Amino acid sequence: MTTSTRGATKAPAVLVLEDGRIFRGRAYGAVGETFGEAVFSTGMTGYQETLTDPSYAHQIVVATAPQIGNTGWNDEDDESRRIWVSGYVVRDPARVPSNWRAKRSLDDELVAQDVVGICGIDTRALTRHLRERGSMRAGIFSGEAIAAEAELVARVQAQPHMKGASLYEEVATEETYVVPAVGEKKFTVAAIDLGIKGMTPHRMAQRGIEVHVLPATASVDEVYAVEPDGVFFSNGPGDPATADGPVALMTAVLERKTPLFGICFGNQILGRALGFGTYKLKYGHRGINQPVQDRTTGKVEVTAHNHGFAVDAPLDKVSDTKFGRAEVSHVCLNDDVVEGLQLLDQPAFSVQYHPEAAAGPHDAAYLFDRFVSLMEGQRA
Repeated sequence: MTTSTRGATKAPAVLVLEDGRIFRGRAYGAVGETFGEAVFSTGMTGYQETLTDPSYAHQIVVATAPQIGNTGWNDEDDESRRIWVSGYVVRDPARVPSNWRAKRSLDDELVAQDVVGICGIDTRALTRHLRERGSMRAGIFSGEAIAAEAELVARVQAQPHMKGASLYEEVATEETYVVPAVGEKKFTVAAIDLGIKGMTPHRMAQRGIEVHVLPATASVDEVYAVEPDGVFFSNGPGDPATADGPVALMTAVLERKTPLFGICFGNQILGRALGFGTYKLKYGHRGINQPVQDRTTGKVEVTAHNHGFAVDAPLDKVSDTKFGRAEVSHVCLNDDVVEGLQLLDQPAFSVQYHPEAAAGPHDAAYLFDRFVSLMEGQRA
């Protein structure tokens, strides 16, 4: 990606999709060019957490909410060390932020982090286009980066696809770090960073867990060197079919019967470790209003999602795996996509969504308590 940051609020801009559809608007954030997979997020709030979610790496995010930027940008809500989206698309950016925690505007932060965006386009029409035709490669071009339409379309079509992309190592930590337990320490968890959000270890720390966050390339010996009571596999970007290393590591954890919890990418890794396949969704689930049923209780939860791939596991039966019986524990009520897995003969489970609720509803916070219960049971 090449960018500059001159005249960000005035320069003309175009969004170009790989199928030739073009939307014209104005630059928002940095001026220049950027490429990524165009996806839409249905959250009405929480844009700061969305932009700093590592799972959005190499994606151009379209906000379906019509006005974005009302609360500005603060120093508390980042979910990682930087903005990860490749580009940002909004309809009506707020002219003046209004929130007591705001330190600067969203536009200013996009410029500071060199993120190319576009505003003033019909995001409703764009969302309908992506929903009907599926997520696709795209480019945002503004200022001097704008060229003939045919040339821009060709440049977008020359970009790599998300299917087959291995991205988790790109966003993961390079060094192990520790998030201490809040209050009395009860357990130690080794968390494999495949693109972890900051709120996730914090939610565990609130439950008396000392979390050791390890790089995505951590070995089995490095994981067990921290003497974990449980192992956690995080969310992350890219195609899970490329994640052979994490699958091998999870397989080793399952062989030791250590309590295990995975979310999002971690759910897909568990699926692969159990012998299930994964596949790319047409347009994915992204936002903080997705209905999911916990099939173990019958309860319906409103949940936060960010995934373009899913696990291909049977909904209507218990499956036999090399680690015992497994079943689909959660399902999306919009389209019957697998949203959770659990083993019935040893302590391991996962969900496809984000129970840390940053940003998002708190309906699924109990899953961290379920992880604690597994570790308590193993210790007993």
